[in-house]
Amino acid sequence: MRFTSLGSGSKGNSLLVSTEDGLTSTTVMVDCGFGIREMTRRLNRAGCEPADLSAIIVTHEHSDHAGSALTLAKRYQIPLWMSYGTFQSLGKDFSGVELNFCRDGDSFSVNDFQVNAFTVSHDAREPLQFSIDDGHAKFGMLTDTGQVTPHISNALARCDALMIECNYDEQMLEKSVYPYYLKKRISSIYGHLSNDCAAGFLSEHGLSRLKTIIGAHLSQNNNLPELAKTAIDAVVGKNAIEVVIATQEEGFGWKKLTGM
Repeated sequence: MRFTSLGSGSKGNSLLVSTEDGLTSTTVMVDCGFGIREMTRRLNRAGCEPADLSAIIVTHEHSDHAGSALTLAKRYQIPLWMSYGTFQSLGKDFSGVELNFCRDGDSFSVNDFQVNAFTVSHDAREPLQFSIDDGHAKFGMLTDTGQVTPHISNALARCDALMIECNYDEQMLEKSVYPYYLKKRISSIYGHLSNDCAAGFLSEHGLSRLKTIIGAHLSQNNNLPELAKTAIDAVVGKNAIEVVIATQEEGFGWKKLTGM
């Protein structure tokens, strides 16, 4: 298994997870939060074409995640997966697209991948996050949630790599020029995870199987990559775990992963 971010932040998010098994290859895109031209450019930068995608999975309806998912799926006949609530909130014409619905607790196959969906606490209609398993390694992702529940923790058990939201530094958000209502939304249980919340989850969740941790969905106004990395590094300590911070412009390059 290997994975890469095409960009992560408030202006757009997209992730690729890929695996090969003999003669078959499977590449899943999770979120497609850029315009069609920019999305194609970023795919090309990662050495991929839209036609290489086996499926597009949309976590929720916010534009920095749903973006051009429908346009890309229609143009290249790529199957789409999302919750029914996300579908309703988007309110678009999905005719001519293979549209599949999933909900909390569902497990579905995309070629060589087993994808598991779980609900999160965010201000969207029916937001989901996912873990992806190719039978050799498990990749988990957790962004766009205001809290980490026991249900989420259980869904992310036994991951070999984890991408976790580090949206804001609490002091930077407090001192920012954002209006009070927006600060409350971001820091609420239906908002986003701070650096400290992400670090707290990692500390409680345990690191025994993790090989890679990615800090993601950083706010450009209320966080700094070095602050997010420092928070994660403090938990990782001397463990042999790679810590990567995804950026808005570059995401991060391909990372290879093998299971235990």
